[in-house]
Amino acid sequence: MSTITVASGQEPVLKLLNVESAYGPIKAIRGVSLQVRKSEIATVLGSNGAGKTTILKTISGIIDPRKGSITFNGQDITARDPAFIVQQGLSHVPEGREVFPLLSVRDNLLMGAYTRHDRDGVARDIEAVYGYFPILKERAAQDAGLLSGGQQQMLSISRALMANPTLILLDEPSLGLSPKLTKEIFEIVVRINRERGTTILLVEQNANMALNASDYGYVLENGRIVMEDTCAALREKDDIKEFYLGMKETGQRGERRWKKKKNWR
Repeated sequence: MSTITVASGQEPVLKLLNVESAYGPIKAIRGVSLQVRKSEIATVLGSNGAGKTTILKTISGIIDPRKGSITFNGQDITARDPAFIVQQGLSHVPEGREVFPLLSVRDNLLMGAYTRHDRDGVARDIEAVYGYFPILKERAAQDAGLLSGGQQQMLSISRALMANPTLILLDEPSLGLSPKLTKEIFEIVVRINRERGTTILLVEQNANMALNASDYGYVLENGRIVMEDTCAALREKDDIKEFYLGMKETGQRGERRWKKKKNWR
C-alpha cells in the first residue's frame, strides 16, 4: 500500500458530486459521489457491469453525464471535450490497453506526450518509463501490436505517464494478465505513485490487489456507491471479505453463506 500520507481536510484533486450517466435509456451510474486526494491511490471496486468503467469514461469526457458535476484541480470539467481534459493534466488508461498497434513502442510513448513542448522533459520521461518497464526499452523499435498483453499494458501506462499528468485513471490493469504479471504491474503503479506523487484512480475486479495497492476505496453496486472507507478498514469488513476477497464463512454444518445478503455498513 502507498505510504504517502494525505493531509486531512485537503482539497481533493478530483471530485464527483451526484453524477449520473446512461447508455440510452439504461442508467449505468446513479448519483455517484467520490473524491480523490492529491498523491493518493483511490480504487473503485465492483463486479463486472457495476459501472466502474462508466465512471472513468464520464470523468475523462468520453461520456457526458446526465446529472451531477465533476471538478478537477478546482475546475469544472463536467462534459468538457476529452482533449481539453487531457490538457488540464488528466490521463486515462482504458480497459483493454488500446495501443497504436502499427506504431513503434517509442512512437506510442511520444503520442502520449503530444500536448507537451518541453523536449528535454519528454526525453527524461521516456528514460523514466524505461526504468519502470525495461522491456519497453528493449522493444522500443518494435511495433506495439507485436507486444504481449502484459507488455501492451505496460506501454499503455507508460504512454499515460508521458503526458506528465496530475491524475491517472487506470481501468482494469489486470484484465487478461497472469497473476505474476498482475503483481508486477501493481507494484509499478504503487512505485509511480510514491516516486512521482502521481494521483491515481483505479478501477479493478481484482479486489485483493486493488485494496493492497490503494489508500482509499469505494464499493460500487448496480451503479451506486454502497460503501467507502480506507482500504485498511475495507479489508477487515465481513462483506468485503466474503463477496470480494473470497473468504467464505461457514456455518456449523459447513454450509457456505453464498446466499447471504450484503449489509454494506
